[in-house]
Amino acid sequence: MNIRKQHIIIILFAALLLGFAGAYFGVKLAQPDTLPEQSQQTKVEIPGTSQETSAPPENIEKVSQAFNLIKENYLNDVKDKQLIEGAIQGMLTTLEDPYSSYMDVETMERFNETIESSFEGIGAEVSSVNGKVTIVAPIKDSPAEEAGLRPNDKILSVNDESVVGMDLYEAVEKIRGEKGTEVVLEVQRAGVSEPFDVKIVRDDIPLETVYPEVKTVDGKKTGIIEITTFSEKTAEDFSKALKDLEDKNIEGLVIDVRGNPGGLLTAIEDILKNFIPKDMPYLQIENQKGEKSKSFSKLEEKKPYPISVLINEGSASASEILAVAMKEAGYDVVGTKSYGKGTVQQAVPMGDGSTIKLTFFKWLSPKGTWIHEKGVKPTVKVEQPAYYFTNPVQVEESIAYNHTGDKVKNVQVMLKGLDYNPGRTDGYFSKETEEAVQAFQADNDLKVTGVINKDTAGKIQAKIVEKVRSGEDDRQMDKALNVLYE
Repeated sequence: MNIRKQHIIIILFAALLLGFAGAYFGVKLAQPDTLPEQSQQTKVEIPGTSQETSAPPENIEKVSQAFNLIKENYLNDVKDKQLIEGAIQGMLTTLEDPYSSYMDVETMERFNETIESSFEGIGAEVSSVNGKVTIVAPIKDSPAEEAGLRPNDKILSVNDESVVGMDLYEAVEKIRGEKGTEVVLEVQRAGVSEPFDVKIVRDDIPLETVYPEVKTVDGKKTGIIEITTFSEKTAEDFSKALKDLEDKNIEGLVIDVRGNPGGLLTAIEDILKNFIPKDMPYLQIENQKGEKSKSFSKLEEKKPYPISVLINEGSASASEILAVAMKEAGYDVVGTKSYGKGTVQQAVPMGDGSTIKLTFFKWLSPKGTWIHEKGVKPTVKVEQPAYYFTNPVQVEESIAYNHTGDKVKNVQVMLKGLDYNPGRTDGYFSKETEEAVQAFQADNDLKVTGVINKDTAGKIQAKIVEKVRSGEDDRQMDKALNVLYE
């Protein structure tokens, strides 16, 4: 199969945005007032559908035999459609690929309706991992981010209804909803012994993807461009932001793709053409035959100023294309190891309104490295403060002096992050911890008891989220800015 880049489907991440149209399997990103239209770039010959490759496999009659056996002998009546749909689902399941999936006619109709009308929800991108709805990344300034959801959080139930093993699209429909409505997610988080509930009020989901600003570092004017996802207008907005910053005579640049789950291939290509010179590819694509296609820019030379890239575990797919290309071009990549998705999916309409989304290609770095399930390692590893990784405290019974456990430890880390000294952070509720709780309560108009009830726990959590979102102790950003001029 010809693997020219214009034939590659533009979707890089097999996920759904909970409350945002997202990239629709090889179709342009939906805008608030338009339906997505089929891109000319996606009209390709699909392997397995041409006359040359349509000969049935040797044992295909076994499938027909099973179909007839069930139809003629199964105790209850079963429709042809049910068996055919089940066979397709079964084939895709055997691939053990979370990025390959099937949407039947009814699911596609509901999904199209969602794209047309809904930009409301919680604002997170998800995938299905081992039968569990898994957060890839919350969207910047979304309800999901404000509620503290993190990459790799697993959603076990929605409003007390289990979604484990449920079809991803069906689970998504239960999570998303109208602005102002509340949803309760039961979340399982690595390193936390028990699942906990997260209450989220659905809202409008931000559509902006590029956020530029200027900071002065060691007397030098420094540009920062945060990219939250790669959508249809991201490259255009990025180019405008970059020009504006250069017009202000910036002396260095930080590109921040932390928590960016990916998006459109065309967007990241157009961005990389600004930075990767023509003497090295900015991307390679490989098909199942091992044939590679390399992509080059027309850029004569690098920018005259230093650049660093920020990544974390929520940086996936297109973000990783950016990070590894910049890394191999000699730029610093700061933060923690990225998500690790190095495959490209293509959506194939089946002719009856249903669609199969299948992994067709792998993408490789300029030097031919495949980062799938490995991620991109930063050149400068920097962890965020411990309180960035604390969890919502579920208080059914008050927590007080002499109590022990993970909840106590979690609160102690929060209090320390808020500059209240708990004396220790090992999970034992000491007298010092009690005094820290009393000080916090006094400063926040709460009854001063030294006991953590629901009100105190909720206030501590809110203050932590507020501090994280403020960027006050953003060690990764601080380092990314400083390495520019070292």
